[in-house]
Order: sequence, then structure tokens, then C-alpha cells
Amino acid sequence: MILKVGSNKPFEKKVYLASPTMHGEEIEFVKEAYETNWMSTIGANINEVEKIAAQKAQTKYAVALCNCTSALHLCCKFAGEKLYGRPKVGEGSLAGKKVFCSDMTFDATVNPVVYEGGEPVFIDTDETTWNMDPIALKKAFEIYPDVRLVVYVELYGFPSNVKEIKKICEEHGALLIEDAAEAMGATVEGQACGSFGDYSAISYNGNKIITGSSGGCLLTNDLEVANKARKWSTQAREDAPWYQHEEIGYNYRMSNVIAGVIRGQYLHLEEHIKQKQRIYELYQESLKDLPIKMNPITKGTIPNYWLSALIINEEAMCRQVRDDSKALYIPERGKTCPTEILNAIASINAEGRPIWKPMHMQPMYRKNDCIGRSGTIRCSTNAYILSGVKDIGADIFNRGCCLPSDNKMTQAQQYRIIEIIRRCFD
Repeated sequence: MILKVGSNKPFEKKVYLASPTMHGEEIEFVKEAYETNWMSTIGANINEVEKIAAQKAQTKYAVALCNCTSALHLCCKFAGEKLYGRPKVGEGSLAGKKVFCSDMTFDATVNPVVYEGGEPVFIDTDETTWNMDPIALKKAFEIYPDVRLVVYVELYGFPSNVKEIKKICEEHGALLIEDAAEAMGATVEGQACGSFGDYSAISYNGNKIITGSSGGCLLTNDLEVANKARKWSTQAREDAPWYQHEEIGYNYRMSNVIAGVIRGQYLHLEEHIKQKQRIYELYQESLKDLPIKMNPITKGTIPNYWLSALIINEEAMCRQVRDDSKALYIPERGKTCPTEILNAIASINAEGRPIWKPMHMQPMYRKNDCIGRSGTIRCSTNAYILSGVKDIGADIFNRGCCLPSDNKMTQAQQYRIIEIIRRCFD
């Protein structure tokens, strides 16, 4: 496709969507691990990360694990065993059970449900918050009243209605798993994201607000859960003088070396959030006269502004079509689409991405139900009004994209990216 923006000299150094920002303290804690020879899954760095993570998330306990996906897996395992009892060896704790899951997310939110044998049922997105729609969740409980577990995500670090979601869960005797991977440091009415779930998880992946290159934590207020998570994550070894195993375990513990990086990063969490906020606010102010909307900020919440994203108003969309691997569009004066904007940004060596493709549109989950406000949504790769039920998640995916949000991006670089975006609407 021919870009409207014409030829533009690219940045010499790529501007990333979100990359690690290091400060120096991290390497000192890594050296401490090296010099004390605590290089495995025990050590002072791990102890400190668990202490700080729990404090920041306003929970009693945090269990340091190798990544957030493993934390979510253990959350699912805990929930399944609490709801349905300990399974037979070789059988997941959610075997044959339906689980309500946020639809607009990365698949790492949903896959752990399947690890435990569960069947995800996706809950459509609230177009005013971009998070799980409480009205759709209520409809889902009407259709499947026996469901007892909900997995909820705070998208891009912009929380919204988690208290309402939790209340609905309590009304139906359901447990809540809070995937706060993207929302570390964000709050709802002064309460930290990661503290609302019966079981919760946070991430230190390389692109997150702070990072250890990898890593995650399971968050809980239950000491028994914390101790059991530590046991399960170290191959479920029993307290015996030999290697004794009475249940399935996992190799999920965090390295003391990686914990050193995370320990140093925590010193800069609030600083990173302020930097991300400035990026979001500059996009918002500079693009306010265009037919777009930025990530919604819900009253009473303070985001961590991890990723700045926009959606194009319907009347300003040129024609765009996507299959499972490619996208095409037809340029039109005064209109644009995510594909054109992302191509334009890429042409100057900057990185944007499409908004998360909803789970019910993914090939592996297309046969799973997705529940909207007025009933079940039937999957289609591109259509977003089907059988009279509007598919909000598919609509946001169709019209939305994530903008370069790296906190090392200079203001001059961001202004240039903004100009590139503006030209797409010429």
C-alpha cells in the first residue's frame, strides 16, 4: 500500500512500543547474588521482591515465580481445587468446567485455564472502559448459572470496573482471578490492582512497567495459599530427607539473579508511571481534534499508563480487511485505519501494534462461546455485528492500535510520531 505520509527519514535508533528501562541499581543486586553465590531459586533478592511486591499490591503475601503465566496457572489450580476438590493425577483441577474469561487480552490469560482442563467462555468488552463488560458477565451467569470462576484482566494498565465484577462474582458464589500483569501500580478508588482477586498475578516481562526480563508474582492474603504455591512451584517436594512427591509439581520458581533486576526496578516504579503518563497526555492533547479516542480513564481510577492506544471513530475509518495473517486497506482522503497508521509509524522506525485480537476470534478458541450484553456472539474474522449481537471486542480490534509508549522516547520523537499519525487523516 502507498502511504499518505510520503517519504520520511527514519529514526536512527528504533523507538519501541515498550522496552526495558534500566537504571544501575539492578546490576548491583545481581552482583550481590553472584558474590554471595545465591544464583538459584533461593536468596535475599527473592525475599525482598516478595516483600516489596506484596506491599505495593496491598496484599499480605507474594510468591515470586518464573513468569506471570505460571502465576496464573497456579491461580487456576488453587481455584479449581477450592471449588471442586483435588483432582486425580493426570487430570486438571478445572476438568470439564466452564470458566468466564476476559475476551480482549493476550492468550497467556486464558491458556492456564486450559492447562487445568477448563473450557473458557469469553465475556465481551465494555466499549466505555475496554475491560470486561459487567452487563455481559451478568448475561453469562444467566446462560451458565453453574460457573464458579471468573478470570479478569485490566487492559493496558487502565483499570475500571473490577469492584463491580467482584460483586457479581460474590452474588453467584464465584471466585475471581485478577490478571494484573499490565496494571502494576494502578489503583481503583485507592486500592491497588492485584489486590481484588481471590488469587491474582503480576508480570515483570521485558515490556512491562518494570521488568526482570521475565518473572511474575502470585498475590494472596492467605498464608496457606502462599506456602502451597511455593511448594507447587518447586516440584511439590515433601518435607522428607529424600525426594518425596505426593502430588504434581512444577519448576516455576524465580531465579535470585532475575529477582535482583526486579528489586532494582521497583525503586523506579513510580518514576516509570509518571513517564508513561506524560506520553499518554501528550498523545491525548496533540490528537484531540482528530476523530479518535484514547484509552478510557474510568472515574475513581489511576492508571499506570503502560500502553497508550487509540481507536478511530467509525465515520473516519477507511476500508480495511484482515485475515489471520495479513491486512489490506484502501486509502481514502480524510480517513484512515489501524493498518495505515501502523505502517506509517513503522516507516520511520517506530513500533506500534494492533490492539489485542479478542480471544474468541483466535483460531484455537473460535468454537468457544463469547457472551455479549444480549446473548452469544458468533465468531467471524472481520465482522463485528453478527446475529443481532454487537461484538464490541472485535469492533475495538478493528478500529484500534497501540502507539509507541517507550518511556525512553524523547518528546521530539513523540511529536514526530504524532505528526505521522495526523497525516494519515489528510
